[in-house]
Amino acid sequence: MIDEHALGVRESLTGRRWVWRAGVAERVGQGLAQTLGLPELMGRMLAARGVSVGEAPDYLDPTLRAMLPDPSSIVDMDIAAARMADAVVHGECVGVFGDYDVDGACSAAMMVTLLRQLGCEVVYHVPDRILEGYGPNSNALRGMAERGARLLICVDCGTGAHAAFAPLHNMADVLVFDHHKAEGPQAPIRATVNPNRLDCSSGLTTLCATAVAFIGCIALVRELRRRGFFNGRAEPDLREMLDLVALATVCDVMPLTGLNRAFVTQGLRVMARRERPGIAALLDVAKLTEAPTPMNCGFALGPRINASGRIAEPDMGLRLLLTQDPDAAAAIAQTLDEVNRQRQAVEAAIIGEAMAQAQAQVEAGYPVILLAQEGWHPGVVGIVAGRVKEKFNRPALVAGITDGLAKGSGRSVPGIDLGAAVIEARQNGLLTTGGGHAMAAGFSAPQGALEALHGFLNERLASAAGMPGAEALTLEGVLAVGAADAKLAQMVARLGPFGTGNNEPLFVLPRARVVKADRIGKDGGTIRAMVEGEGGGRLKVLLFRAKEGPLAEALSRAGAAPLHLAGYLRAETWQGRVSAGFFVTDAAPA
Repeated sequence: MIDEHALGVRESLTGRRWVWRAGVAERVGQGLAQTLGLPELMGRMLAARGVSVGEAPDYLDPTLRAMLPDPSSIVDMDIAAARMADAVVHGECVGVFGDYDVDGACSAAMMVTLLRQLGCEVVYHVPDRILEGYGPNSNALRGMAERGARLLICVDCGTGAHAAFAPLHNMADVLVFDHHKAEGPQAPIRATVNPNRLDCSSGLTTLCATAVAFIGCIALVRELRRRGFFNGRAEPDLREMLDLVALATVCDVMPLTGLNRAFVTQGLRVMARRERPGIAALLDVAKLTEAPTPMNCGFALGPRINASGRIAEPDMGLRLLLTQDPDAAAAIAQTLDEVNRQRQAVEAAIIGEAMAQAQAQVEAGYPVILLAQEGWHPGVVGIVAGRVKEKFNRPALVAGITDGLAKGSGRSVPGIDLGAAVIEARQNGLLTTGGGHAMAAGFSAPQGALEALHGFLNERLASAAGMPGAEALTLEGVLAVGAADAKLAQMVARLGPFGTGNNEPLFVLPRARVVKADRIGKDGGTIRAMVEGEGGGRLKVLLFRAKEGPLAEALSRAGAAPLHLAGYLRAETWQGRVSAGFFVTDAAPA
């Protein structure tokens, strides 16, 4: 994991300690570099990620051809594919029930699009977060059945939804494509396709629901091919759906390792072609002109889609992803952008008070932060929980209370399985509803049960108390200013896509001196500086969200004492020219 303090930095200008990434035998990295014809730094980074010589080509260029599993390895997949194929062959009406977040919108858009391409009439429903809550409900499912749907497909929800499915007996067949943690026996429906089922040995437990649905689409096309359905007609090109898989994988905070890396790598390439009007419109309102990245998905596209389910019409994100009309897409994207601004205002009204309460709980020694208050909008509590988790490096749950019922969301830190703890709390009668996965969970509970819930979670997740108050900055290695060029930056990018489970390498420029600095961007919120290395060479560095504080002040002072600068080396393209830029995240006096 981590060993010694990097460059002796025990407290940086942002209050963090610096540590080196776990050491790897130098000869392993050197061997990789020599065999693959790569710089020694790249060899060390591959070795640190556990990549062997034989695995390196697929790691540096992850493809679905090399990594896609047999769909039949997932329990119930063949049953689900056969039932969907029956619906296609017989021209049945199909109902799709989605969730109101990005993963739900993407998986629903995928299913609706493919089934319509194959000739089915498709109706869909996305629940209202406040009026209907999370997951399938009998009224909505019955409504789709009454509109003619004889097959109902639930995506990103439905695992174990026994009560919601029970009244549908003899009205319609039900399929579930989900990824949330399962418990006990499955609901007695036609098929529950979920790699996190207790009886599924596929090993695909880190996939989001859209990825599970994508594999379901592969299984459906394979089954239709077996039946001769495509004799004389073209097969749908499922690769066109990979933009949805990439967006959902990133926004649902799935680890970008293994198959997920291939999904996101290939999906971003599809997204860059801007062939889906809805995503093209989102990129436009976010003013993103370069090739999309996981950061764009997580911080620009995802929040706008999520905004509809948080404080507006719950199906707006799905409608955006489904439309083929660029003008309609532009109008919906603009509305989502405005709704997202409203969401930010609602969030801002909560965040200050939430942080103060969280600080008190941390000072009291609680391993888990649990905050709940009247008037907090349930549509933004998940975002607030994420901010609290990031600041204090503790699992955080935040809820709004209405009429004595607390509804909330939680976010966790690596190594602490919040979803399992929330499920256990519900099984112990402390929650009305509750579920999720390792990094995120949703729940509802009577207001009077919150104190007992907090005690239960503090006990179950006691190891979180040992987490440092601020997450340590783990550095990959030292990088001389003169060596930080565009060629190396492009090589580093091949270790991506970066995100949860595959962090972007953090380097340190030792004893760099600022020779020039100015503020750029809206309201001068970004510092652009030129630094000079002790051994020569100059490099452009950038600091975003450069509010007043020790880090911004240090980087603004040209000619001052040298600094150790921690950050990311990235290749930037401007007017066809590629250059290297260093994106600062922290600094310490040298």
